[in-house]
Order: sequence, then structure tokens, then C-alpha cells
Amino acid sequence: MAASPALRELQHDLESQANALSKIQKDVAKNHQVRKQYTIQLGENELVLKELDLLNESSNVYKLIGPVLVKQDLAEARANVRKRIEYISTELKRLDGTLQDLEDKQSSKRDAVLKIQQRIQAVQSGKSKS
Repeated sequence: MAASPALRELQHDLESQANALSKIQKDVAKNHQVRKQYTIQLGENELVLKELDLLNESSNVYKLIGPVLVKQDLAEARANVRKRIEYISTELKRLDGTLQDLEDKQSSKRDAVLKIQQRIQAVQSGKSKS
């Protein structure tokens, strides 16, 4: 028994919605991974800033540039770390916004997939009764 054109169209719609949902889920997973990396970097930089704050103004601070340690001003080092922390915090907020959007899209796609599945079941149960 061949599937009706309406049923084939619903199955095609279901497949495309499921593929879209899968892509969104991959994007959510990628966002979580990137967010995790930024969170780790934020913690590391906050720790560095605490260490720099423990130093007195006459302390020597060195920055690793390639294989070379270069002397750096303590105030400049603190400013650089603060800028890095600010940048990472901004990126985390941006990622949170993106994640919220992705989760909203994911939820709507799930609803769409469920509605299509229900319509397919309705069409199939209508066919089995006839």
C-alpha cells in the first residue's frame, strides 16, 4: 500500500524539522564548550589578578613572549589582566544571550516536530480505520 501524498509531505516536513533541530542541538553543544573554555580562562585571569594585587610596587613582573621573559611594569600587567577579564566577561554574557536564543529555537523546533508526528499519527490512524 503506497503512502498518500499528504503523508509523504508530512514525513518530509518531519525529516526537515528533525534535521533543523539536530543542527540547533549541535550549536547548543558548541556554545556550551566555548562557554566552558571562557569560564576557565576567567578563573585563571582572576587568580592572576589576585596574585598581582599581592605584590608591592617594587616587585619585578615578567611577561612570557614566545621563549623570552620580558620585564613588565606592575601597573601595566594589572591593567592588561583587568582588560582580559572584562573582555572574557563580555564574551560570556554574549554567549549566554546566544544560548538563550538557541534554547528558544530548540524548544520551538521540538514543538513543531511533535505536532508533525501527531499529524502523521492522525493520518495513519485515519487510514487504518478505512
